[in-house]
Amino acid sequence: MKNYSILIVDDEPLIRESLYEILRMEGYQAHMAKSGEKAIKTLKEHEIDIVITDLKLPQMSGLDLLKVIKKECSSEVILITGYGSVESAVEAMKEGAFDYITKPINDNEIKIIINKIIEKRKLIKENQILKEIIEKQCPSSFCGMIGSSEKMQHVYHIIDSVANSNATILITGESGTGKGMAAKAIHESDQSRKNKPFVEISCGALSETLLESELFGHVKGAFTGAIKDKEGRFEYGNGGTIFLDEIDAFSPNLQVKLLRVLQDGVFERVGDNLTRKTNTRIIVATNQTLTDLVVQGEFREDLYYRINVIAVHMPPLRDRKEDIAAIVEYYLKKYSKVNNKEIINVAEDVMQMFKNYSWPGNIRELENAIEGAVIMTKTNTINKLDLPNLSKFEQPPTASLPPLPSGEVSLKKVVEEPEKAHIIEILNGCNWNRNKAAATLGVNRTTLYNKMKKYKILDQKTL
Repeated sequence: MKNYSILIVDDEPLIRESLYEILRMEGYQAHMAKSGEKAIKTLKEHEIDIVITDLKLPQMSGLDLLKVIKKECSSEVILITGYGSVESAVEAMKEGAFDYITKPINDNEIKIIINKIIEKRKLIKENQILKEIIEKQCPSSFCGMIGSSEKMQHVYHIIDSVANSNATILITGESGTGKGMAAKAIHESDQSRKNKPFVEISCGALSETLLESELFGHVKGAFTGAIKDKEGRFEYGNGGTIFLDEIDAFSPNLQVKLLRVLQDGVFERVGDNLTRKTNTRIIVATNQTLTDLVVQGEFREDLYYRINVIAVHMPPLRDRKEDIAAIVEYYLKKYSKVNNKEIINVAEDVMQMFKNYSWPGNIRELENAIEGAVIMTKTNTINKLDLPNLSKFEQPPTASLPPLPSGEVSLKKVVEEPEKAHIIEILNGCNWNRNKAAATLGVNRTTLYNKMKKYKILDQKTL
């Protein structure tokens, strides 16, 4: 009880001093004030748990004092009132008073009310501690990633466990699952590197020459257009983290050079003989199955084992649908703010459609859907008609990928057919807008174009 501090506010010395002695005898830390103004001064100087105040005070009333307390601090308030002003006391409780007592004051009554307040505050504190324990064990978000599902808890656990190591990390998962966010989470959780650069490169967006120059730098005259020396990302990011997205786009030549950096921490700028060192942590990501590329001879086996020291798999949204509501809430707030709107929630039938949908574009597709709906809606709730692509959500969930070819077919064919079908599905969903489709797939426009060319996907409305 000695930890609880109580302030008595009354302009009658007898009542004020009598309560003061009673509370001191009970073991509380007691303070006195004879006016609302002096009470506010005491509240600023001391941490007060409970304020017991007369309703009628000179100048500032007890009701005015209550309003100030509820606005500026967390103290609970007990009102003292005469028989004729009980109605006013009840009105004050609507303003946030905990309870009231009538004159003449009954010692036992006030002790009972104080005990109720103490039990309430204890319960609030216990609930807060329990909430913190639960959130620590099963956080609903982690460094920008959202989700409390078992699969996301596993991701958080791996990241938290390996963040402060120097291990190379391979992040796998479909396009739009948040591989880039996972890489940033690793960097931000690494105490020795989080204040150093985080460098991200989309490898599939660059030609071999440009990618090599971006990574390692070049010297003047190394190739056409190299008019001056240029520092590479491994130099700029020294001491920090470099994130290589779409690692499967590395040519055989670059794979060899990357392997050397991983093994020895050294490299040369393009066109230079000077060997340089780097202490950059490397995180790579892919939406491809690298073991298949190894079998096909398109990815070095020794490099694969070198980058696959620690693997983090980002689960597709369809496998963690219990996280959809939290993700929707996050993007509602984000795009409401961006568009100067106050969107409170989504209608129940819309949320059910979201949970029934397969989300081939994963979180990025969901984000795009919410952004479009926020722009379209005229109310504070997202309804069906606010969804730009309503038809795709209303279709019954079916297997979107065609059956795999049977008989004697190559592993490459088995891998390519689902990818081709997935690209066509996203293009159809985006009304063949390549920019939107590339964003949904989590690749750049050039990569999408190359995939369409590879699979002979014609740019037309009906395939």
